[in-house]
Formats: sequence, C-alpha cells, structure tokens
Amino acid sequence: MASSFIIPSNLCSSIFSSRIRFPANLISGGNNNLRAVKRRRSKIVARSLDLPLLPFSMSEVLVPTESKKLHLYEARYLALLEESMKRKKNMFVHFILDPISISEKATEASFAARYGCLVLIENVERLEIGALVSIRGAGRVKISRFLGADPYLSGEVRPIQDRINYESSNEITSKISKLKDSIKNLNSLEIKLKAPEDSPLQTRLFNSLNWAEDEPPVECDESFFPSLQERLSFAAFQPVSGSTQSELSRLQQEKLKAMDMKDTIERLELSMGLIKENISSIAAKLAIQSLDIL
Repeated sequence: MASSFIIPSNLCSSIFSSRIRFPANLISGGNNNLRAVKRRRSKIVARSLDLPLLPFSMSEVLVPTESKKLHLYEARYLALLEESMKRKKNMFVHFILDPISISEKATEASFAARYGCLVLIENVERLEIGALVSIRGAGRVKISRFLGADPYLSGEVRPIQDRINYESSNEITSKISKLKDSIKNLNSLEIKLKAPEDSPLQTRLFNSLNWAEDEPPVECDESFFPSLQERLSFAAFQPVSGSTQSELSRLQQEKLKAMDMKDTIERLELSMGLIKENISSIAAKLAIQSLDIL
C-alpha cells in the first residue's frame, strides 16, 4: 500500500526481541441485487478505530478471508489478547513490518508499517504456556497514527476498500461466478491427494470462500468490512495441499499484489490466474499419485 507510517528504530528491536511461534502443523454470492449493494455502501462512513497492533515479517502477509492460528505466549502479547477480547470486540490488527532505508548514512534499520489487516478472533484455546488463537482476516486497514508501545503496539486505523464502479456490476458478477466454480473444482482435486484419514474435506480455499459469503459479524463496524465482491476476490489467496516452498513464496508475492490493488475486477483476474495454476499443479500431482498406486 502506498501509505504507511515509520516505526522508530528503537522500538523495532523490542518488537522482534522474541518471535511469535506458529506450530508446524498449523502453518499450513456475487449475484446480490445492485440496489441492495448501493444501499449498504451508502451507509458506510469512513471512521477510525484505536486497536492493538501485532507485527509480522514480510513473509507472513495476511489477506481478508484468510485464517491463521497463532501461539501467543509472551506477557505483552497475552495482554494484547486480553485487551482485544475484553474491550475491542475481539479485534486487533495484523500488520507487516517492512525494512526500509531512510538514508544512505543511516546506521540503524528502520521499518514501515504496511499491509494492515483487521482480524477477528474466532477461538482461543488456553495452554499451559500461553494460548492458541484462531484469527480471521476481515478487511484491509491503513495504520494512520502510532499511539503507544507499552505493553504492546497500538494505533489508530482507518478502513481501506476497493473503488466502486457500479457500471461494472455485471462483469464482476460473471467473474465471481467463474471464480467460485474454479475454487470448488480445485477443492475437489485437493481432497483426492494422499492425506491422513482424519483430514478435513474442506480445504483452506473452500473455507475462505464460505466465510466470504457469510453476512458480516454483528459486532464488526460496517465501514471496516468489505463488500461481498471484494471479500470473494481475496478468497483464492490460500496455500493448496502439498505446496512446495517456491509455490508458497510465489503465493506471498501474489498476496502482496492483491493487498495493493484497489480494483475488484483486477484482483478477480489475478485470483483466476492463481487458481488455474493451482489446478494444473494438483492435477499433475494426482497423475503421479495414480502411477504410485499402480
């Protein structure tokens, strides 16, 4: 995103003094009536929220509709969790700290806060050490003001949403219909790959698609919740079964592009290209799998 704020270098070292741990096994309706959409969008008045901020590296971009599980165990991050649950309607902001160069003479690293994603806490499992937290990306945000760093980062955030072009409604509807069909086809292929017997029959792609089609949570401020079309345009940016490291790296780059885009049609086209590549990849793996069986 073009806009970001700079976090002072003396705060960056404390932010990353110890890492948030991710368990290895966990790293892993476009036909709405146009008038109804217009009524919904006309009610939106961009405002701001003061929320806790949780930083991540550039390799861990989170997009709307995506789910993630975090193992939070440091006191400051557990304090962030309690604040989010008790006073922030189960919300905080997942954002990326991007190393930048202030000047050629700079001797210390500086960081820009980019790619903010408002997240909803879906589930918390208390552990002997810390908590396992399930989160879901809800919508993009701009961090407009840094508010504090003790005991955790906090800031003022504003919503970022796609530009609305009602004249393109029919084109968007058509592209969304094709995208949904392609995701369902890919899901059918994924579940045929060799996997443990207790593996779910719904992939992360299909779960994101289902979540995108749900109504916005009651407690979620409407101005921070993207339109149905925008939510669906993000659903494809999920890892597929058996992804290689190079495929996961490529996905991160596609997610960065998707977060920067302000046009739903452009993002839908990027999504379709990614899904087609994944279908070809899974089909090839299934062909190899069938040879092994024979």
